[in-house]
Amino acid sequence: MHRRLVISVATAALCGSTLVGTATSASAATPLAVDCRKVKCVALTFDDGPVVDTKRLLGILNDRNVRGTFYLVGKNVQKYPSTVRDAALAGHQIGNHSWDHADLTKLTTAKIKSQLSRTDTAIKAATGKKPSTLRAPYGAHNAAVRNAAGRPLVHWSVDTLDWKYRDTARLIRYVNAETRPGDIVLMHDIHKTTVDAVPGIIKALKARGFHFVTVDELFAPTKLPSGKVTYHNRAAYRP
Repeated sequence: MHRRLVISVATAALCGSTLVGTATSASAATPLAVDCRKVKCVALTFDDGPVVDTKRLLGILNDRNVRGTFYLVGKNVQKYPSTVRDAALAGHQIGNHSWDHADLTKLTTAKIKSQLSRTDTAIKAATGKKPSTLRAPYGAHNAAVRNAAGRPLVHWSVDTLDWKYRDTARLIRYVNAETRPGDIVLMHDIHKTTVDAVPGIIKALKARGFHFVTVDELFAPTKLPSGKVTYHNRAAYRP
């Protein structure tokens, strides 16, 4: 299902930031000078990793000078910390996606906080920085989740259903057909067919004049109100 509700803000507004790794801040890539109010922007997001194939995805993105946002599961971060560090140093944004992909709405407040804090700790150990945003597994959130998050909850506006349709050609067609300026595209790099599709997705969207940005960069021009559900406003783009 194509969804347009993409972000709910827990206790803090999004702002642009530079990810830094464990080496030095100078090692991190320089932020893109893109104003998404003036050019067509899209944020490609990848959930549930890292996995072995995430390294191949990083190579694809880096070869094409494209930034993405990775919503990572803590137990996988613990397993592949060097991949997370490489992603952050390349300028990709790293987000929290819980420790083991639990439905947070079914947990107690203490367990929700544990899911998030354990993942924050693993990501910070790998990158030197706590993630600034959270994507709740399954997009499931309630007041308890929002209160525990302490940061914006970022969802998506283009749901590719790549977990259901393991079809590379379909994924390329769907993302190209559905993406509009300001969209957040949901994908999962745990699927080989998805990683295989990324070069074609980038090629198709570049041909339409899109700039690829992180979630923080997408929302940087606007201060989102704290503590409120916000619908993504494509009207922020002024051609």
